[in-house]
Amino acid sequence: MGANGGTLTFMVGGDEAVFEKTKPFFEPMGKRLYYCGGAGMGLQAKLSQNLILSNILMAFNEGMVLAAKAGVDLQLMLEILENSAAKSGLIAYKAPFVFRRDFHPNFSTKWMNKDLGLMLESGEELGVPLLLTGLTRQLFQTAMAAGLGDRDMCSTISVLEGMAGVEVKTS
Repeated sequence: MGANGGTLTFMVGGDEAVFEKTKPFFEPMGKRLYYCGGAGMGLQAKLSQNLILSNILMAFNEGMVLAAKAGVDLQLMLEILENSAAKSGLIAYKAPFVFRRDFHPNFSTKWMNKDLGLMLESGEELGVPLLLTGLTRQLFQTAMAAGLGDRDMCSTISVLEGMAGVEVKTS
């Protein structure tokens, strides 16, 4: 979908001259192309970006399940988030899908789970402890075991909803 819409973001590593030469081939799929350095640096940038993204999603999941269980109006909670230091483009984009229970895949649970594994491997190789990311991986693995691998990554909220006995949705 992103490629067809020309909205993909590319993080590229390798020879800079090759990057410059091949840029025109990527631009129809996305205008945001970042040269990140030598071989492997594009992957490291992508993993770092997805690490932050997946951990924000985990915090959103926990916070919204807590708010729902407490009886807080979920639209109000989203408005509060949008107007606070917790504002997030990911939350603004994904919350309506969660509220509608629309988990068709934009970025599937299985692909983020794969990236989480790569993040943890990279952290181990580089000697960087990724404490929160380890917990986030557990949520994703639990979602995979529950059959949510082909659903959108925001479907991981279902795991916490099941544990708490509440559903994060609006009418």
